[in-house]
Amino acid sequence: MNASRNTKAYLNLPPLYRKFYDAMAHFVPGPRLMIDPFNTLAFGTDASFYRLIPKIIIKVKTVAEVTEVLKTADRLKMPLTFRAAGTSLSGQAVTDSVLVLLAGAWKNHVVHGQGERIMLEPGVIGAEANRFLIPYNRKIGPDPASINSCMIGGIAANNASGMCCGTSQNSYKTVESMKIIFADGTMLDTGDPQSRRAFLQARRDIVSEIERIRDEITCDPVLRERIIHKYRIKNTTGYSINAFVDYRDPIDIILHVMIGSEGTLGFIAEITYWTVAEHAHKASSLMIFPDIERACTATMILKQEPVSSVELMDRASLRSVENRAGLPSFLAMLPREAAALLVEVRAGDHGGLVRQMAQITNALASVPTMFPLSFTDKKEEYEVFWDVRRGLFPAVGGSRKSGTTVVIEDVVFPLENLAGATVELEGMMRKHGYEEGIIFGHALDGNLHFVFTQDFGSPEEVKRYARLMDEVTALVVKKYDGSLKGEHGTGRNMAPFVALEWGEKVYGLMQRIKNAFDPGHLLNPGVIITDNPHTHLENLKPLPKTHEIVDKCIECGFCEAKCPSKDLTTTPRQRIVIQREISRLRRTGENTERLVALEQAYHYLGEQTCATDGLCSTACPVSINTGELTKYLRSQNHSKISDRAAQLAVDHFPVVLSAVRLALNAAAGVHSTIGTPIMDSISKGMRSLSKNTLPLWNAAMPKGARVQQLSDIITGSSRTVVYFPSCIVRSMGPARNDRDQRPVFAAMLSVLSKAGYDVLFPEAMEKLCCGIPFESKGYFAQAEQMSRKLEESLLARSKGGEYPVLCDTSPCLYRMRRAFTSKLKLYEPVEFIHDFLMDRLDLIRTAETVAVHVTCSATRMGLAGKFRALAQACAEQVIVPPTVGCCGFAGDRGFTHPELNASALAELRPSLPRDCASGYSNSRTCEIGLSLRSGVEYQSIVYLVDRCAVKRMEPSG
Repeated sequence: MNASRNTKAYLNLPPLYRKFYDAMAHFVPGPRLMIDPFNTLAFGTDASFYRLIPKIIIKVKTVAEVTEVLKTADRLKMPLTFRAAGTSLSGQAVTDSVLVLLAGAWKNHVVHGQGERIMLEPGVIGAEANRFLIPYNRKIGPDPASINSCMIGGIAANNASGMCCGTSQNSYKTVESMKIIFADGTMLDTGDPQSRRAFLQARRDIVSEIERIRDEITCDPVLRERIIHKYRIKNTTGYSINAFVDYRDPIDIILHVMIGSEGTLGFIAEITYWTVAEHAHKASSLMIFPDIERACTATMILKQEPVSSVELMDRASLRSVENRAGLPSFLAMLPREAAALLVEVRAGDHGGLVRQMAQITNALASVPTMFPLSFTDKKEEYEVFWDVRRGLFPAVGGSRKSGTTVVIEDVVFPLENLAGATVELEGMMRKHGYEEGIIFGHALDGNLHFVFTQDFGSPEEVKRYARLMDEVTALVVKKYDGSLKGEHGTGRNMAPFVALEWGEKVYGLMQRIKNAFDPGHLLNPGVIITDNPHTHLENLKPLPKTHEIVDKCIECGFCEAKCPSKDLTTTPRQRIVIQREISRLRRTGENTERLVALEQAYHYLGEQTCATDGLCSTACPVSINTGELTKYLRSQNHSKISDRAAQLAVDHFPVVLSAVRLALNAAAGVHSTIGTPIMDSISKGMRSLSKNTLPLWNAAMPKGARVQQLSDIITGSSRTVVYFPSCIVRSMGPARNDRDQRPVFAAMLSVLSKAGYDVLFPEAMEKLCCGIPFESKGYFAQAEQMSRKLEESLLARSKGGEYPVLCDTSPCLYRMRRAFTSKLKLYEPVEFIHDFLMDRLDLIRTAETVAVHVTCSATRMGLAGKFRALAQACAEQVIVPPTVGCCGFAGDRGFTHPELNASALAELRPSLPRDCASGYSNSRTCEIGLSLRSGVEYQSIVYLVDRCAVKRMEPSG
């Protein structure tokens, strides 16, 4: 944001907040201290249905920064809230005060021993933690559904669990030690004896209160038994009061009270977990029962059997997904009362798995089912079953009306009451008009999720929601003595009901815990402990319409981990949040100044730095591709002049390619004359003078491709392919330091020749392009023209689709698959070589270590496994950095916005071993950015295959 806008935002802050801002500005760099309307709205949004806009955003990267933030807040009595990934569902990660974010740091980890323990900083994503443990056949215990997006800090702070961990492997049960920063800046490392001793002396106020509460509970047998009883089932309502029963040492109690404290007691700077076994052998069974009662009877039996997961789904749940492609057809034929259990078993060896399946089948022999029980240990088969379970939440979210949000509640009933409680819960939803509502959950723990859509846009709708919640809380607490929260955390949503569930005596103890840790009630106020009985009905999030591409967004944040601009500007969730607010302001006409500020900021922060790679859709529960929205917005910003220029490029495409080659060769000639340092300096200077409008040259920029006529290769082979070298490959040759100086098409032709293929080329190839350069910039009509022309040419050369068509650039092939309407058989190089050439080639492995980057388009086409398999057939050691996703080069955006590529690939160089000889991908522009940011030259995977391949000799005789 520019200086004047920051100044205005600063002057609009209340005086106390200006003091806090001034104090923070002394040690937090300016870009990580935000008060403007764009960033406070974008970063202030989490996955819940609450909306609070912070006045100040601080991105912290070190323990020292967190300590200073807390000390300053304590001195000025400034409320603040910590946020990790923001996937929490109950409103525990929003604030209208100061929001403290983990800023692309906090990702260190240490695996201890043979994987029995793992130290994790709070910014590590849960799935990444499990990847670190793969070599040891271990994993962390907590397994929330959001594990691919949520961070360890949130997992621990919410005591998040999931389908398998139950109450025996959650954070509370598997935490070994923790580093905590308290409200006054005091630090405690519970795993360090010296730190424990120092804390016992320095913070007698906290320690003494913890000891008093412990002793009061110990001396009250009724209270103690009540606490023990409440934790026989899942329970994350309020603080982990069971710590005072389970432990005597005050430091151990503090350690375990911090689990599930939702940032209201202190900051978790580091946590060490005991890990659990990850069994290699798995099998699943989708069991269909006549009704909920029999499904719950089966659950009671399964509680005593060796199962790892039992998921309950009511008939409404199954109905919500029954018509999805690939799911079992029998789902649509089930009667109204039917229910299902999805059961998983795991074992260390195949024999053990077989015994478990037989044991469970025998145990359930007396329970009537609608189909015979059967297990499958084939991954491709049981994944279909789990797709049923995974599809439930997205099914409701994807079918809801625009303007409504998806509410997912999380309650727990004693297992013996599960059947009756489920039926009553179904009835309540129907009674209050939530006909689309579904119920599913972790049956072994009596943990039910009920999902419905809600419009918070009118007082009547809010009252309807309030009536439902009042009846649900009464059902759970008063009738069944269950838990109002089992794994999602108390948050704002259940804070008014903590006393209802626990009673005034225990709630009083929880208030004392809060007062001891945070006497000023500055940490995440309004969460867990509140005096406001209507907190759950206030500050409800509006979800106004903005565009049909993204209106189904539920703002869960699952997309954020995939986004290449997440550490630079904004994420897909944040782009949608801002666009919704822009649309609302345009419709209402209110606050035009705010509207202008958001629109101006969005140009760079939202649109220009979006790579439009579409990877966000692969993580999105409702498959939203925010890149499509970006392309649409670009199309709306075109002028008549730019439209004409795009059309001229289409009409004179050979001239465009010639100009690109000429420019690349000119740059390469100057580079070879004056050298890299001077060339780099001149390029940066010219770009600076142009106010960043000129593209930035880089040392990995290729030369222009050699112009040569490509003629059909016909030998009379029984195999024929139509080969379309992309316009990128026809214009961009190798870079100065590339290992192989041939153009990509030369290597591709060599591989095809060794495999004994005849090759046909489309006519007038210089005029052909898939249209992706135009589509990415929002020139949809021109993109369509190019793709239609290419499709017609390929149809003619392939004899109407008789021959397969090969394109050597993955993004181009993906565009062709999306744009073409005919049934051409289209392949990119990895897929074609893997599926059709490997049986005709002998691949002699090179002894070197190579890196592989799977492009976004290849990922979206499901080719990551084939990419790895092909590389492993060619090289002894293959590195696929797990934390590196989209390269952020995005066609030409790596030249026009090089900061996007730099940010996206910040973790690439540290991920590659020193002996990595070369890198391979399947997109020429991506390879430029990969080479630049890694220090390793990346080229097409075709070069590696050609280097390792020899023609397979046909057996004689």
